[in-house]
Amino acid sequence: MPSPQHDAINGMFREHPEFAVEVLRDLKGIVEVPEAAPVQVESNNFNDRPSQDFQPDTVITVGPPQETRHGIIVEVQQAKSASKRRQLPRYAAQLWLMLRRPVTVLCVCPDPRAATYFAEPIATELPGYVFRAVVLGPNDVPVITDPVEAAAHPELAAMGVMMHGRREPVLKAFVDALELVESGDAPQYLEYAYNMAADAVRRILEELVSSTSWPVYTPFAKQHFGRGKAEGREEGRTEEGVHAVLTVLESRGIEVPESARVRVRACTDLQEIDAWLKKAGVVQTVDELFG
Repeated sequence: MPSPQHDAINGMFREHPEFAVEVLRDLKGIVEVPEAAPVQVESNNFNDRPSQDFQPDTVITVGPPQETRHGIIVEVQQAKSASKRRQLPRYAAQLWLMLRRPVTVLCVCPDPRAATYFAEPIATELPGYVFRAVVLGPNDVPVITDPVEAAAHPELAAMGVMMHGRREPVLKAFVDALELVESGDAPQYLEYAYNMAADAVRRILEELVSSTSWPVYTPFAKQHFGRGKAEGREEGRTEEGVHAVLTVLESRGIEVPESARVRVRACTDLQEIDAWLKKAGVVQTVDELFG
């Protein structure tokens, strides 16, 4: 069953298919993909019979619908798999038969060992035809630590969180970049990055996001941020209570030595502060307040 990481990667390519073109043409620089052409997601059903064994993850075409100029198949491979590897040439051949245009298979491999494995050429039974996928692995995704650059390439920055998220400057740049992209897109990119990242990286991401002033959207971050806001409200009530205790004592002309002020201000127990506030209106000395 596909993992959240698998679904998040495919979701990003389906929602932003132009990112596949950016990877092939600008990042990898080894595939000639037409420029300034429309990009759209196509059906990934390659079966001519009821079957679930011949269906690539995401299919993208470049060019107008009636004049397709290039086909791109995006496959997410999280681990080495001989059966998955054997499917790749079949996917490429099937899409080529449908389009009669150049086809590129882009394998996204978060694991470096899987990236090396799927980058190896694959011999086929067709004489002279050797298939080679274009692989996007940890070594291919740049380490982006500049928020402006991350905002200019949000999909790549989100993928950088998956590949390089254990480097805090990468996470910080990504979080800062969310304030620079279109406000409506920020939640989406945060969800992509969060679901693609490892658990340890998610925890760091939550901490960074919850320290900013803009809303948090991931499920765990909502809980984390909500807890932080509740703690902030409780802290505010504590400060108000401490101020009220000292104000009542001073207004009644009761001497409050510095040691007593320090004790009152250091208290974080709301129940105790409430008890002091009730006593502050009737005690004659600070010692009675604490007694």
